[in-house]
Amino acid sequence: MSSADGEQDGGAEGAPPEQLALIRESVRQAKRPKAKPRTWRGAALAGALPVARVLVDKGVLHLDRYFDYAVPEELDADAQPGVRVRVRFGAGRHRVRDGRREGGGLIDGFLIERLAESDYSGPLAALAQVVSPEPVLSAELLGLARAVADRYAGSLADVLQLAVPPRSARAEQKASPAPLPPPEVPEVGSWARYERGAGFLEALASRGAPRAVWNALPGPGWSEEIARAVAATLASGRGALVVVPDGRAAGRVDAALTALLGEGRHAVLTADAGPEKRYRQWLAVRRGAVRAVVGTRAAMFAPVQDLGLVVIWDDGDGSHSEPHAPQPHAREVLLLRAAQDKCAFLLGSWSCTVEAAQLVESGWARPLVASRDQVRLAAPLVRTVGDGDLARDEAARAARLPTLAWQAVREGLKHGPVLVQVPRRGYVPRMACAQCRAAARCRHCAGPLEGQDAGVLRCGWCGVEETSWHCPECGGFRLRAQIVGARRTAEELGRAFPAVPVRTSGREQVLDTVPGTPALVVSTPGAEPVADGGYAAALLLDGWAMLGRPDLRAGEDALRRWIAAGSLVRPQGVGGTVVVVAEPTLRPVQALVRWDPVGHAVRELAERGELGFPPVSRMAAVAGGAEAVAEFLATVELPADAEVLGPVPVPVAGGGARRVGGPPVGERWERALIRVRPGSGGALAAALKAAQAARMARGGGDVVRVRVDPPDIG
Repeated sequence: MSSADGEQDGGAEGAPPEQLALIRESVRQAKRPKAKPRTWRGAALAGALPVARVLVDKGVLHLDRYFDYAVPEELDADAQPGVRVRVRFGAGRHRVRDGRREGGGLIDGFLIERLAESDYSGPLAALAQVVSPEPVLSAELLGLARAVADRYAGSLADVLQLAVPPRSARAEQKASPAPLPPPEVPEVGSWARYERGAGFLEALASRGAPRAVWNALPGPGWSEEIARAVAATLASGRGALVVVPDGRAAGRVDAALTALLGEGRHAVLTADAGPEKRYRQWLAVRRGAVRAVVGTRAAMFAPVQDLGLVVIWDDGDGSHSEPHAPQPHAREVLLLRAAQDKCAFLLGSWSCTVEAAQLVESGWARPLVASRDQVRLAAPLVRTVGDGDLARDEAARAARLPTLAWQAVREGLKHGPVLVQVPRRGYVPRMACAQCRAAARCRHCAGPLEGQDAGVLRCGWCGVEETSWHCPECGGFRLRAQIVGARRTAEELGRAFPAVPVRTSGREQVLDTVPGTPALVVSTPGAEPVADGGYAAALLLDGWAMLGRPDLRAGEDALRRWIAAGSLVRPQGVGGTVVVVAEPTLRPVQALVRWDPVGHAVRELAERGELGFPPVSRMAAVAGGAEAVAEFLATVELPADAEVLGPVPVPVAGGGARRVGGPPVGERWERALIRVRPGSGGALAAALKAAQAARMARGGGDVVRVRVDPPDIG
């Protein structure tokens, strides 16, 4: 600027005084402290509560704590508890300028609370930015996330990544609809079929908090019954949360709620909705515009206001177990919510898990079941085909399907569709020696040999083609299908019934519904579509393959899948028949014949109590390289009653998709199981978390994975 700018007349080169006055005002404003997202150097701090306690989005255990930051004056209004912020993280003590710590990388976080002063004696860095003034983290959600992190030996930041969906600016800018008034108390409806069904709904409508384990009757009525329980809770002025295993089940509950209550009273939270729509629905729940939520696994953290009821359907489904750290199970999270919010709890399924039986056995929940007369009216007729029947059956030896199964298919197709459940997808997933039935293995990597569509024999792990296989056990050269896949079964049935359409439902294409006209529906477990009017019959093939898995839950899981398929079949009174190909003397098969999943779960629970297996005991798995696991077990300070089982080698992963948390392809890992008595689960999780945090703080070393309550322990 020239010296003429300072003259009293202020008119250089004919410039009007008003213009020079504007220039001087702009210069004065430029000297004021402005927003500096890197440091806010020189900016004044908030007058009241100038300290923000922040949880940084770093999922490492040794940083699982809060950090204090200074609040600039310009961010004072927006920097409220629960909002998303960005902060500088990683600056050293030596990087201090004008009393303010500077440097470090920008990282996301949540503002937990505002304080008058910090308990940290050194200089504080300033908040870099308030990403959004929308408070997405409530005190209730924070408390739940902390409880889940402590239970599963994980970090709070990891849990919040599961609990709070990614931000969508467009969704935040849209206002949520006004909340609707509470609906009328619904009629009892089909809940009258259960001995305590009417009382359960009455307790929900009167703001009670009943806790029940519900063994649902076969048929499609379960979604309508859940909708009536939600409606009774909404009628009391409270909110409700329903967690189901997949999008198909969510769609059925969504349709039932819409039919009962109309539009606008509930939100659906599933991954299929897309990020923006899902976040918009989540915000409507957070703001109190919607009081009921139906969703899949991630909905277990939905921030429903004044929560009065939590529901989980089919808790034995593996989809309820979160694959991302710290890998919580939806059932356990909802149990924590029921205890934290003192609300009602409903665990429902056609079958019954051991964990559900334990809730009833301990007295924490009451059974919600139908009388045996009602069960007989709703369940189909179950017939079995065992090894003795197969040995005497010429058709079974030639075509794998016994005569009884062919007869059930032929008779069922006269009246409607027939469901065929096959344990594996594909064509011929596994091969074995035709003479001694030893599994056919690859000569290069010992992986399983699989039959392809063109008759080619190929390894399922390394992909090497096998042209001259012979059995190392007996020297035989002939192969047989160890477990025939869904596609091969569909092909065989199509040749046997050429005039009947054949549909398949599996991983590549999952059908939701099928018409009630005669057809063969071949499905893998969990992918069975619902038939209009129910299936006329169902075949449950290769039961020995499901029961013979080396897993503690093999029998329980097989029974759950069988009952889920049988529940889609018409009642016995109208000709519904289920044929299961499995040894009839086995306990799960007998439970299916009697349609008594609760009795099976009670007996399983008693046996696990004698052996000290979960859920009677609490257990954690530690997996990694042999040296890393040994070092971890040597340093962790376990509770006095802890028992270490192993370590033992983990099966080497093949070239296909590996199990979540398993070893990388080609690496050899070991796994140790740590077992404690009831009541010591919290101490075990705390010890594992402390040891893992100390190990991460030291840095380096091989990976060690810790999982509390592993779903499969072999």
